[in-house]
Amino acid sequence: MCYRIVPMTAAHLPAVAALEKRCFPADPWSEALFREALDNPAVAVLAAEGTDSGILGYAVLSTVLDEGNLDNIAVAPEHRRQGVADALLWALTGFAREHLACLMLEVRASNAPAAALYEKHGFAAVGRRKNYYEAPREDAILMTLEFDHGTERTESGGTRRPLSK
Repeated sequence: MCYRIVPMTAAHLPAVAALEKRCFPADPWSEALFREALDNPAVAVLAAEGTDSGILGYAVLSTVLDEGNLDNIAVAPEHRRQGVADALLWALTGFAREHLACLMLEVRASNAPAAALYEKHGFAAVGRRKNYYEAPREDAILMTLEFDHGTERTESGGTRRPLSK
């Protein structure tokens, strides 16, 4: 499967909003909310464009000062487990590593595949938010990835250099 990660544009909005409804039917973001994100200079919005199958996925990262929050990441069900979410997350963590002190996110406690993806990218579980999600009501696991502007601390206390600078 061929795809590329690109900055989301207004042309992507109808397809992204439709994908959002498929992935999060209980409480989807509206097309207007995605448009607001596009217009906000403190928000980075990426799309995974397939060469022949439209939008495969998307991701939204908001920033406040030197902190980032992964607000939303989704991949079409038929394109999951093919590296799309990994590529979106890689692009966002690359940006974060260069510009932010930390990146945070919430993930459903039952969403083990997503939690494993985040752990693969260096996120660590640091807390729990009781009843954070609705439909169905469920706790969120709070995960963070901290950066030290050029080095990252490992659990053993050592440092490792980022792959790109």
